[in-house]
Amino acid sequence: MKVSHGGDRIAEVLAAHGVPRIFTLCGGHISPILAAAKARGIRIVDVRDEATAVFAADATARLTGLPGVAAVTAGPGITNTITPLKNAQLAQSPVVLIGGAAPTALQGRGALQDIDQRPLVAPHVKRFFKLRRVRELAPAVAEAFELARSGVPGPVFLECPVDLLYPEAEIRKWYAEAAGKGQALPDRALRWYLNRHAGRMFADAGAAPPALRTPQVPRASEAALHRAAAMLERAQQPLFVIGSQAVVQADEAEALAEAVGRLNVPVYLSGMARGLLGRDHPLQMRHARRNALRESDCVLLAGVPCDFRLDYGRHVRRSATLIAANRSAKDARLNRRPDVAAIGDAGQFIRALAQTLPTSVGRWADWAATLRQRDAQREAQIDEQAAREGDHVNPLALFRALEAEAGEGAVFVADGGDFVGTASYVLHPRGPLTWLDPGAFGTLGVGAGFAMGAALAGGADDKEREVWIVWGDGASGYGLAEFDSFVRQGIPVIAVVGNDAGWTQIAREQVKMLGDDVATVLARSNYHEVAAGFGAEGLLIQRGYEVRPVLRRARELARQGRAVLVNVWLDKTEFREGSLSM
Repeated sequence: MKVSHGGDRIAEVLAAHGVPRIFTLCGGHISPILAAAKARGIRIVDVRDEATAVFAADATARLTGLPGVAAVTAGPGITNTITPLKNAQLAQSPVVLIGGAAPTALQGRGALQDIDQRPLVAPHVKRFFKLRRVRELAPAVAEAFELARSGVPGPVFLECPVDLLYPEAEIRKWYAEAAGKGQALPDRALRWYLNRHAGRMFADAGAAPPALRTPQVPRASEAALHRAAAMLERAQQPLFVIGSQAVVQADEAEALAEAVGRLNVPVYLSGMARGLLGRDHPLQMRHARRNALRESDCVLLAGVPCDFRLDYGRHVRRSATLIAANRSAKDARLNRRPDVAAIGDAGQFIRALAQTLPTSVGRWADWAATLRQRDAQREAQIDEQAAREGDHVNPLALFRALEAEAGEGAVFVADGGDFVGTASYVLHPRGPLTWLDPGAFGTLGVGAGFAMGAALAGGADDKEREVWIVWGDGASGYGLAEFDSFVRQGIPVIAVVGNDAGWTQIAREQVKMLGDDVATVLARSNYHEVAAGFGAEGLLIQRGYEVRPVLRRARELARQGRAVLVNVWLDKTEFREGSLSM
């Protein structure tokens, strides 16, 4: 295909990397990239908020292991991406964000949407590429793809000024019009400068596209592997905690699950690792993790730092042997120095452990049975609480119903506070890479973008995939407008909004501690009517007996290619009292 401008050069590299789609909100600064990508068969998925585009690229990266790509225009287009960029950075998700910029010759002179973008973006990405020549475009894109996946994965940003993207003849014409035809010395000097500037900008622009680059996947040392294996062999009550980083190589998720099964160690799963072992694997524990960690004599944290989620390392008793497998040396030692720091890919480390240790069938059976018994007791308590009836819908009963009604190809996208916290106790992800939550940053507003990325990542041949957004009513406000995007582009997500008319996770502790519900009260808004206004299907549930029939109807509509929002009026519960995190 003919290469006529800088947008073509970027699109060529994207196509060479097998990028199937770009998420975007249009802008004149990036139009050549979008047009050139479309001409090469790359799908352009346009959204209503730049944050959605980056969240969708993030979800694509998590589910495929390949960098997700978003493109946004200059200035406010880029500032709108700061939160999702930081979320991707903290979740260690490989995203490539391409951003527009004012013309190189006019930067710093008050051009449209011209700001210094580096200090805003650079703290939140692995590298900020500030490009100044057309010949730099293709190599920078290739390097960004390698860098995003290498070492500790994360987002990379490419700043592409608009005059690098359009055809040279068009840019020279723009420059000539800007310089005018005056014969005064300043006018002639300006024409000379702009001609010289254009010549340097387009010099060697016809260079061949760069070769594809292989990401660098870090591998833990053999010494760390053998020390960890010896510690596990001596353990009486070992425990694994496996997090998102362990499944960053998405194509190895099934092999990782098989290795965990062979090791026969009880395991807790978090983040993107939820669902790794399927719905009901005997080794997977779901409840009372804190107690299990305090009783274990050997704990392996696989891609999990000792942050607030593990009480800064205090959940693991001091006398226990601690093994930290992590691509990040900093995260491996955060707040708690491990006995073994296996610095490398956590999933690969577990697979290597399974090859090093003898098969452990029957070992630690009593320990696992104790943990399973606790799980069973907690499930019975949840059943008891789910049976309580009120004026509207018990959220525990709702999730028991959703657990029963959602298909085996269900992917759950979690976006909210109290509602999502409740879901995490009840919903069982169906398999590897079927649960998406924001990660350590706790960002609200990921739902629409994550659902879009998840729905499209499955491909046209994945007929069993159904994407459910578990949406708190507060969090839903960030993404309701994206039902327009879902409808226009035929993306059949199902959103279940838990409508309890409040920011309940905050209100629980705020009212108890401060005696005031200020700023935590919402209304029983008609979210289903908002979705219907965008052309989607809106369904309402106000009573418990309506839940299962309406969920079935939602699935049926989604199978027909419709986007659906189910607005569920919830009763207040005390299920998650004392859940505030610091």
